[in-house]
Amino acid sequence: MDKRKLSIITGISYLIIFFAAIFANFVMLESIKQNPLGTIRLNHMSVRFGILAFLITVLFDVVVAWGLFGLYRKNKLTRLSTYFRLMHAAIMGVAVFALVLILNLDSADEILYQVNVFEIIWLIGLFFFGAHLILLSNIIKKPKWIAAFLTAAGVMYMVDTAAHFLLPNYAEFAGIFLALVAVPSIFGEMAFTVWLLVKGGKEK
Repeated sequence: MDKRKLSIITGISYLIIFFAAIFANFVMLESIKQNPLGTIRLNHMSVRFGILAFLITVLFDVVVAWGLFGLYRKNKLTRLSTYFRLMHAAIMGVAVFALVLILNLDSADEILYQVNVFEIIWLIGLFFFGAHLILLSNIIKKPKWIAAFLTAAGVMYMVDTAAHFLLPNYAEFAGIFLALVAVPSIFGEMAFTVWLLVKGGKEK
């Protein structure tokens, strides 16, 4: 496929991931955490759409992995980077099973337990996603500032996952870790998405 078309497909897929993840995380998942039983009983369609949104992120994560492999297949790190992203997608797909089960639960504690299981499995997947971003930053190299943000985001994803399991008092630093992950991730991945849509595939 023409590299320009491949870059546009990859960029659009990234945008779909962003919007689907925003709805699934900040609308559906937060609603369940705030009011588990009320959300399941009175707004179960929102939960179902949220689960579908997570599945859409998994689907297009694979599309992005395919697109990036096609764009940078000549780089010796591309295959390894692709494997790490596919591992993240596979683990995320497994995590969604935990959310499907909450639709038949009638206990707030059981619902929150399943949400916690989902987040732990997803967290493990983000460790491999961080490795993918670090490799990706070394693959694209330019623009250098985007590569730098991707490196920082990748490192912080891996550090945050490790901190969850290594720090008994992680909750005390959760806000700091969230900011350290979110800032480089949002700037790096969104900038890379825009670059793919505007300039990707045009290089000689």
